[in-house]
Amino acid sequence: MDTFQLHEAIDRRQDELLELVQTLIQFETPSPPARNTADAQQYIASYLANYGFSIDTWDVYPGDPNVVATKHGSKSESYQSLLLNGHIDVAAVEEDEPWTTPPFSASIRHGYLYGRGAADMKGGLGTSLFLLKLFDELNIKLGGDLLLHSVVGEEVGEAGTKQCLERGHTADFAIVCDTSDCHMQGQGGVITGWITVKSPTTHHDGTRRQMIHAGGGVHGASAIEKMMTLIESLQVLERHWAVTKSHPGFPAGTTTINPAVIEGGRHPAFIADECSLWITVHYYPNESHETVTAEIEEAVLARAQSDPWLKEHPPTFRWGGTSMIEDRGEIFPALPIDPHWEALPPLRDAHRQAFGTALKEGMSTSVTDGGWLAEGGVPAVIYGPGQMKHAHSVDERIRIDDLLTYTKSLATFILTWCNTKKET
Repeated sequence: MDTFQLHEAIDRRQDELLELVQTLIQFETPSPPARNTADAQQYIASYLANYGFSIDTWDVYPGDPNVVATKHGSKSESYQSLLLNGHIDVAAVEEDEPWTTPPFSASIRHGYLYGRGAADMKGGLGTSLFLLKLFDELNIKLGGDLLLHSVVGEEVGEAGTKQCLERGHTADFAIVCDTSDCHMQGQGGVITGWITVKSPTTHHDGTRRQMIHAGGGVHGASAIEKMMTLIESLQVLERHWAVTKSHPGFPAGTTTINPAVIEGGRHPAFIADECSLWITVHYYPNESHETVTAEIEEAVLARAQSDPWLKEHPPTFRWGGTSMIEDRGEIFPALPIDPHWEALPPLRDAHRQAFGTALKEGMSTSVTDGGWLAEGGVPAVIYGPGQMKHAHSVDERIRIDDLLTYTKSLATFILTWCNTKKET
């Protein structure tokens, strides 16, 4: 089957594609609260098992299983393999959000499909499922292996993709079908961390005069006020990074240190004896979370050394985590793109054939599980339907024409890449 015939088949079956994406949206899988994807993942596993895929599924957390589907090509050893990666969890929905229609009703109007997850990223995941079924039903033969990761936990940093790779589910190239407005993207990295100031002694509010005035005789401090000093040191470092660091594809100053949450004190009748600051750090693809956190610790501890009390009671640090829900922390590794990857020319060609325009390339303003693919040694790009302005929003939506054209582009790339011989 040639590309023209493949695109015609997609046009004829576009209602089937839309119904599939609607079905995925109707599974209520917001995270948080999470632990609610088992039914959706069982649906995906059963769906693909019907079309000749071998299925590996396991619980990442109780009620939140991963699914990996694999179909081996006719010449796996000598032809390129492809991994399609997507997450089944979606952003949280608050009760008082003014949705025009219920967020999980998957309504269609004015050329858009509405619903939580339409853009991020059940549109991209649904496209992948549809194409795997289509290729089987049209008896399209591929030389290389074709895999799908349907993972959990992406919205809260639970790295379902990381577990897939640890179980050996890799490929020669991967596409993360996440929100990118059908652009090809890499990403910077993100890590969260906690900075904590703690006093070894606790003082009554009535002693504050003695603590802060000459001759008071109380050598103590408010942990909240000392944290203010450390926040200033973070701002100084952030400005320094903005001046001294840059990376192609990013606006200047994209390396940021956001003081997102502060927790401290116990009661108005006490001087605060502990304060913790939760920060979010964005860094460039040519950096690692180890190097940027080391820079932060150096700057904060240097500031602490200039303060008489902090010098004796320096702050402590806790970086990253496995879940924003379980341990209030996360890591999203960066996803750099190597312009020499063999898969990029056929991806550009596939996009041009479908959209009639050149593939736009750059860096995402957000993060995805693509960084874990990079960490696992799998060349990968983000390439999916949906616009970032609609992701996580009230009345989240995806343009149906974009979804259909993206499906044609991805189909063409699969057909080309998985029938490409590996370089010897």
